[in-house]
Amino acid sequence: MTSVANPLAPDWLSVPVDANALSPAVWPSSALRDQRGVLSIGGVLAPDLARQYGTPLYILDEEHVRSRARETLAAFSSQFERIGTRAKVYYAGKAFLSTAVARWVSDEGLGVDVCSGGELAVALAGGVDAAHIGMHGNNKSVDEIERAVAAGVGTIVIDSEIEIERVADAAARLGKVQAVRLRVNSGVHAHTHDFLATAHEDQKFGFPLERAEAAVRTIRSHAGLTFLGLHCHIGSQIFGADGFAESAARLLSLQAKLLEDGPVPELNLGGGFGIAYTTADDPTPIAELAARIADIVAAECAKLGIALPVVAFEPGRTIVGGAGVTLYSVGTIKDVDVTLPDEASGETALRRYVSVDGGMSDNARPALYGADYSVRIVDRASDADAALVRVAGKHCESGDIVVYADYLPGDVAPGDLLAVPATGAYCWALASNYNIVGRPPVVAVANGEARLLIRGETEHDLLARDTGVASDESGAS
Repeated sequence: MTSVANPLAPDWLSVPVDANALSPAVWPSSALRDQRGVLSIGGVLAPDLARQYGTPLYILDEEHVRSRARETLAAFSSQFERIGTRAKVYYAGKAFLSTAVARWVSDEGLGVDVCSGGELAVALAGGVDAAHIGMHGNNKSVDEIERAVAAGVGTIVIDSEIEIERVADAAARLGKVQAVRLRVNSGVHAHTHDFLATAHEDQKFGFPLERAEAAVRTIRSHAGLTFLGLHCHIGSQIFGADGFAESAARLLSLQAKLLEDGPVPELNLGGGFGIAYTTADDPTPIAELAARIADIVAAECAKLGIALPVVAFEPGRTIVGGAGVTLYSVGTIKDVDVTLPDEASGETALRRYVSVDGGMSDNARPALYGADYSVRIVDRASDADAALVRVAGKHCESGDIVVYADYLPGDVAPGDLLAVPATGAYCWALASNYNIVGRPPVVAVANGEARLLIRGETEHDLLARDTGVASDESGAS
C-alpha cells in the first residue's frame, strides 16, 4: 500500500501505513480483524450484525462499558482513599442511556446522573436505586422535580434561585427532606469548543461564585432541604487535569466560607474527561487524572485548614464513548477537484466523497461541533493505495458530514460496509428524525452474542404520530 499525502488532509492526519489497520486508541477493546479483513466486536462479525439489523447500526461493546466503569471507580476510589477521604462516581446518563446501560453501570458500583424526567424514568426502569441517582438540568419542570423527590433521588442539583423554592415546595408537599447540591460557575474555561464549555460566567448553567453564599443561605433556611455541597462542570472532552485543579481550588475556597455557617460534606467536580476520536487525540489516563485531582484537593484543604470532603465525579463519555461503533453501508462515491488554499496557480487536489446511508440524524456532533472521527472498511481487506476521503451523510444539508477526513483504501466502493468508532457517547443521544429518517437500532455485543438494546424506528413508527394519516394507512412500512 503506497502512502501519498493529500494536501487537503488536515495537519493532524497522517497517511496510514495500512489503511485497514485498527488503532487501539479509538476502537473498542474487543475489536479485531480476521485474515479476510472482517471486523468483529465482542466476538460478533460486523457483516452478520449488518445483515440481521440493517444499517446504520449502533454497536455497543458491553464489556468495554463495564470495564471502563470499574476502572474509573477504582481510580477515583483509590486516589481519594490515599488522601484520607472517599470518592463517589456517577455515570452521566446524557452520554447514552438505556435500561441495560443503567443496569451495567449500577452493577459496577456507579450511581447515575439524569437531566430530564425521561432519563429519570429510564434509570429507574433499569433498576437503579433512586438513592444513587442525581438530578441535573437548568430548567427542571415542577413535575420533574416532584417526580424526582417522590422517587427518592439522592441529590437534586440546584441551578437557579427559583429551583430552591420549587424543590423545597415539593419536599414539603411530599413530607420529605431532599438533599441538594448548588451548581456554581468556577470561571475556569476548559480548552475545548465554546459550545462544550460550561463554566463561563455568561452561560445558562449555575450560579456565579459571588452569588453562591446567598443561595446556600436560602437553601439552609428550608427545613425540607439538606445542603450537600457545591457542584461544578467545566466542560467536555477535556484532556489534562489543569482545569479541574484550578476549578477545585476556587470551589474549596468558597467551601471554606460556607463551612462557617454549617456542614458541607461533599464537593462535586463534574465530568467531561476526554476520549480519543482519532489517532491524533491523546487523552489523559483516568488514573493520572484521579491522582492529580486528589493531590490538589488534599493540598488546598490543608492550606485552607478545612476537612477533606467526599468528592464526586460524573464521567459519561469516557465510560461509554469508546465502546460504541456505528456501521454504515456505502451508497455513492464522488471525486471532487478542490482548489488548494493560498495557491495562486489554481492547483487542485482530489477529495473523494463517500456517501453512506446515515449521517447527521445518527451523529450530529460533526455538524454541531466540527467533531472529527475515524473510519474503516470492515467487511474486507484491501491492498489498494490509501486515498483521502470525506464520509458524507444522506441528508439535505451541506454540513451533513460523518467523517471530515481519513484515509481509506482507494478502491472503496458502493456496497462496502464502513465502521466509525468512538460513537458510544452523544450519537444516539442526539439522534433525530431529520428528513423523516428513523433512528437506528442499538445492539449490545458480548461473548460472541448480540442482543437488541433499543429497537430501530420504522416508517410505521414515524407515521403513527402523524395525526393526518388515515387509520387504514398507518401500517405503512
